[in-house]
Amino acid sequence: MLTINIYLRFALMGIFLIGGIILSFIQGFGFWYAFPLLLIGLALFIGYLLLGTVQSAAQFMQNNDFIATENRLKLTLSPRLLYSTNRAFYYMIKGSIALAQKKVDEGEAYLKKAQQIKIPTDNEKAMLELQLANISATKGKWKQAQSHFRTAKSLKVTEGMIKEQIKQFEKVLQNRGQMKAAARGGGKGVFQPGGKRKRPKMR
Repeated sequence: MLTINIYLRFALMGIFLIGGIILSFIQGFGFWYAFPLLLIGLALFIGYLLLGTVQSAAQFMQNNDFIATENRLKLTLSPRLLYSTNRAFYYMIKGSIALAQKKVDEGEAYLKKAQQIKIPTDNEKAMLELQLANISATKGKWKQAQSHFRTAKSLKVTEGMIKEQIKQFEKVLQNRGQMKAAARGGGKGVFQPGGKRKRPKMR
């Protein structure tokens, strides 16, 4: 997808919109001469409102540059104005930044906002559900963790890294299940003080 540098977009928006307005007031030209400039400037502005700065922020995110990522997201005018896919990714990126900064509750809140929006592919959906599953597990909310994990596992994941993360989390759940089973067993077979002991035979 062709992307325009956000600062270049701002510059072009200013040139076309302001230039069109000035041209429309110059004697001998008028509105119809200025209309193409105004139309281009308006198209750039609407594109900025709908797309925001999510795509370029995601590129910084891939390099683990959280400061640059957050600064780029701040250039989005309002996440509410973004079309659904970009709005979901906006909240996912914000959530990932918060988690990287150990702000677990804040990160979870952003991810849940993303969860309520239509996410385009199963890979992104699974990644989101795994993040929420990990947060729930960290908080000891294992039923919620299992619910998120089941959702992630039910999706048609094609990305190898996400498939591996699903396998790893499944092992965590299995190990926890085994530990709970052992705890319920109460240590059967182990001698407990105060219990009855068989008297040895007399010779």
